[in-house]
Amino acid sequence: MGLYMKPLPRKQQETATVIWNQPESPSYFRMGLACSAPYQDALPGQFVTLHLPGNLTPLLRRPFSIHRLIRENGRFKGMEILYKVVGGFTEKLTRAASGDAIDLLGPVGNGFTVSKEHKKVALVGGGIGIAPLVFLAETIAENGIDLSDSVACLGGRTAEDILCKAFFASTGINVRTTTDDGSEGEQALVTRPLEQWIADRRPDMVYACGPMPMLRAVADIASQNGLPCEISIETIMACGLGACLGCAVNKDETSGKYQHVCIDGPVFDARKLKF
Repeated sequence: MGLYMKPLPRKQQETATVIWNQPESPSYFRMGLACSAPYQDALPGQFVTLHLPGNLTPLLRRPFSIHRLIRENGRFKGMEILYKVVGGFTEKLTRAASGDAIDLLGPVGNGFTVSKEHKKVALVGGGIGIAPLVFLAETIAENGIDLSDSVACLGGRTAEDILCKAFFASTGINVRTTTDDGSEGEQALVTRPLEQWIADRRPDMVYACGPMPMLRAVADIASQNGLPCEISIETIMACGLGACLGCAVNKDETSGKYQHVCIDGPVFDARKLKF
């Protein structure tokens, strides 16, 4: 298939250093983390788990998609995460300052497939589900694919939830935005521009990340149109390493076995999941 993807990198736990931690909007932050060389082999769609040193609450690590890799003058420096403030841990995370230590474990999980055969793609992101799609779009572009015949459909409840629009536009990809309240783009579900794009331009591959109802709808649309589709599932995790089996999702259509997001995902071939 002419895959660009590398073998899965070895997981590594280390103390990373905060480079920056800045708000994108009242509810969303971007954090840059300086980390060691093995993380430069991370794949788009993989994630890391974080813990704040010295904090006993929460006790368990928290998962975050790798938003993008940080390079300066061609040299790897670290990675970036994009996160939404939704609870105690992420609220504490907003207080981290440049130079602070973060306990980092990753890269974890399976990433998206990038292939020379996928010259036209559709990226569909809902809210914070946009986070791994930035890394994916960068990887596709870096491997010589012209994104001018592709589309990024970005959806959210309000304009505040439409993230990274300027970045996607800078890659040359066509950007379509939707919000529930009409405060940004079309007042519609994010699947509407996807259906319109498929009807007009028919992509070779559909990638999506976001809430489960959105993923189910995207998978159905792809299936109805005979298109391959990979989805990245967001879920609560306890260990993130496959030990607790707490992140079980729907069954594989072929094997009938439950899949676990941390070890079988977070990226799945949508055709192999029973929603």
